[in-house]
Parts: sequence; structure tokens; C-alpha cells
Amino acid sequence: MTAEGARTTAPTAPTASVVQELLDGLSGSVTFLVPLYGVDGEVEDFRVEAASPDAVDIGGRRGKELVGVSVVETYPTVRGTALWQGYLGALEGGVRYDGEPFEYEELPAGVPRRSRYTVRAAACQGGLIVSWVRLDSGEREQRRLEVMQRLGNLGWANWDLVRSTLTWSEQVYDIFDRDPSLGPMALEELPRHVVAADLPALRDDLRRLLGDGRAVDHTFRVTTDRGEVRHVRLVAEAETDALGSPVEIHGFFQDLTARTRAEERLLGHERTALAQQGRLAAERALAARLQHALLPLPQQSLRLAGLTVDVAYQPHQEGLNVGGDWYSAIELPDGSALLVIGDVAGHGLDAVATMAQLRFTAKGMAITGMPLPTILARLNTLLWHSAERAFNTATVIMARYEPATELLTWVQAGHLPPLLLRQGEARYLPSPHGVLLGATTATRYDSSTIRLLPGDHLLFFTDGLVEAPGQLLDDGLARLARTAVEHSGGDRLLDDVIDSLVDADTRRDDICVMHISV
Repeated sequence: MTAEGARTTAPTAPTASVVQELLDGLSGSVTFLVPLYGVDGEVEDFRVEAASPDAVDIGGRRGKELVGVSVVETYPTVRGTALWQGYLGALEGGVRYDGEPFEYEELPAGVPRRSRYTVRAAACQGGLIVSWVRLDSGEREQRRLEVMQRLGNLGWANWDLVRSTLTWSEQVYDIFDRDPSLGPMALEELPRHVVAADLPALRDDLRRLLGDGRAVDHTFRVTTDRGEVRHVRLVAEAETDALGSPVEIHGFFQDLTARTRAEERLLGHERTALAQQGRLAAERALAARLQHALLPLPQQSLRLAGLTVDVAYQPHQEGLNVGGDWYSAIELPDGSALLVIGDVAGHGLDAVATMAQLRFTAKGMAITGMPLPTILARLNTLLWHSAERAFNTATVIMARYEPATELLTWVQAGHLPPLLLRQGEARYLPSPHGVLLGATTATRYDSSTIRLLPGDHLLFFTDGLVEAPGQLLDDGLARLARTAVEHSGGDRLLDDVIDSLVDADTRRDDICVMHISV
């Protein structure tokens, strides 16, 4: 008795080796099975003793991997079936068994796998030569083709020009929304469904395909029986006879409607974006023109009434030049120079509107010869009675220099005092009385006069130059005085002062500085 208990076999090693040599030269799936008998002498199982190199079972085992496999243990549902009875009949009666096609299901990795087979068995050397053919490989390929057609939204077509037969796959009927009972659409019928504008080009391609056998790849629009317009692609090639005449056409139709509509939507979005870009470009151009008309220049150097006036203007919003700081430097009709620097509360276009109002109004009144205190008083009234109050306060320094007397008369409205550099020393000029513009109606503006000497330097500036996060204003003013003294002997006083005091990463306000030298 063997280790398998009641099962016994006759010595088969020489026979198995001979059969294996024979099977090594065969193609397809062929195995040599030997019976395993129980104590009652009945066949209880079969074991694979040899296998052809191409043999493959439902579990994917191939060739020599099948050797030693037990039929009942590996394919338990086979026992008791017509196949099992066929094995026994062939073994005992010596009559070849040709089985009917049957289905076998296995659960590898828990996933059901069903296949169809035909099996043939014949007795040989006390065992069985078994061969099988898997019938569902073609069916599986067909399913794969159907999935590919569905996912690609395409279907194949074949035109036999000799027999005048036409074959469509099921998907083509869906593409043309055609009832399958009507059968395929002949090539001659196709133009009746094509949109008129696309028909000439399609006819040319079909003429080349049917006449010269030239392959085509053409997209056109068709109207279905339900009135829906679809975008269809035809890709086809011809098989020709010995004379080069087409005898058969192979190809496919593909429904591109969804993709085309998506492309059209994308194109529409692109056109909208381009139009929006055009509008924005026009608005930027208009803003630039308004900017040059309303705002002071970022950098300017002037000669006015015997003075050299250098100005630097740096708005906080880089590239937009829409800050609240502003300046004016013009020569008046009497030959004197008007010098103004101001700071409107806030930033942006509202601050610019207030700044422009103050700047041009002050110029107009100064040209008429109006005294500086009166100009400030009227600017205060103008801001106080403006409709919008959000940005209607401002600080200003306004000065008039008379070259004949070398006197500079100046007024201020809540602004930081000018810094005078004389003979290497710096001091801030005492400020005449004057509150910021737009704060109250009860105002009084006084003036102050100073004689400018050759070699003097005078700085008008806004608070952005001296203010810094976490620092007192007095400390910023002291730092400006020290810095101005350090650079007073150079040729670039204005630039050197700004470079030394201004940190582009930390500054939070506009900066405007006017350097006046005699």
C-alpha cells in the first residue's frame, strides 16, 4: 500500500518517459494520464505523467508544470461528469472518447473563470492520452474587440466589392443611430446622410478609395434619422486584385461628436479669454494714458528760477503708479518757482482722484498770483465739501521762490517740515501754523520765509521716507538728517538718501522726495 492509502498504480516510469519524448514533439494541449486505483480496484483518480510543451489548463499551468497534477484534486467538479465517464470508458473499453463541448468553471484567487472545451481521450500503455481544445479563446477575443469598440466609440465595417456585400459591427449602427433590422448602409447611400457642406470632400475621398484603392482618413458630419448632427470619422483601406482594382474595403467608423463639441467649447472659452485679454489691454492702455495725464513723473530733474529741482516719486503699488503722494514744480508767470509736495490719505484710484484735484487746483490758483495761505484755505474748503469723505484729508507743503530776493516763502498743512542742509549741517525748518486739509472748517494757515544761500540743499518729503515698522517718527527724522549729512558732499544726494533709507521689502507707503539746491 502506498502513502496515498488505498491508491495503487502499476510501475509507469519507463512508459511515462517514452510518452514524454513523444509528446515533446507535439503541438497543442496533450497529456498522458495514469489511473489511480482504490482498494476496491476501481479508478479513483488520474495523475498527469507527461505533458506536451504547449499544454495549458484553465489555471494557467503549462507543460511540465502539469506533470504530477491529480485530476480529481485539481479539477474536483470533473468527477461524475460525462467527461469522467468518457475517461473510464476509454481506459476500460479501449474505445476513443470524443467529448461534446462543455463548460468548466474554476475560482482562481476567488474570481470565477469559465471556459468551454472539447476533450478527446484514447487508451495507451495502461493510461490515457488526453488532448483538449479551448473553444472560448475566439469568444474572448470577440469580447475584447467589443469592449475596444465601445470604449473607442468606433465600429468596424467591411465592403466586399466583388460579391456586393457589406458587413457592420453592432457599434456602427449605434454611431449612425440606425435600426439594425435595416442592415448596413451601402456606400452609395452614405452621401444622403452627410451634411451638404461636407459632401464634396467626402465624395473625392471615396472616389479615390474605390477607384485607386487609396486609403482614406476623413471626418465629416452626418444627420441621423432623429435629426441629430454627429461628427463621424471614416478610416478605410482597400485590398486590390492583380490589376490594382479594389475588391474589398476594410475600415472603421468612429463617433467624434463628444470630442468635437468639447473642442468647440474649449475654443469658445479661448475666444472669450482672448476677448477679455483685449479688453484688459485696452483698459491698461487707457489707465496708462490717464496715469501720464494725472500723476507726477516717477523721476524728474528741472531748472527753475535759478534752482535745481530733482524729484523722486515711488508709489507703493509698483507698476501701477497710483499712490496718494504727489508733487508740482513749475515756473510762475512772474518768474518765480512754485514747489509743492503733498500726501493724500489712502491709496489707489480714489486717492489719485483727490490728489489730481488738489494738484491742478493748486497750480491754477498759484498762477493767478493768489497768496499761499489763501490757496491752502481754499483747498481745505474744497476737500471739506467734497461728496466722498473716505479719502478727503491730505497734507501739503507749498513754497514760492523769488530769484530776485533769493527768498523762499512756504506754508504747510499738517505736513512734515523741510530739511535744510547748510555748510555740512542739517536742521528742520520751524513749521508755520497749519492743520491738514479736509480736517476742519476752522482753519488758519500762516507762512514762513527763509533766504536760500548758494550751496544750500532743501528736502521736501512725504512720511514714507522716514516711517519704518516698529520705529518712532522722531527716530526716522533723525536718521534722515544723519543720512543727508553723510551724503551732502556727493553728486547724487537724492538717490543716495533714498537708497540708504528705503527697504523695498518692508516699506508700506508711497515715497516722494524733492531735492532743491541753489
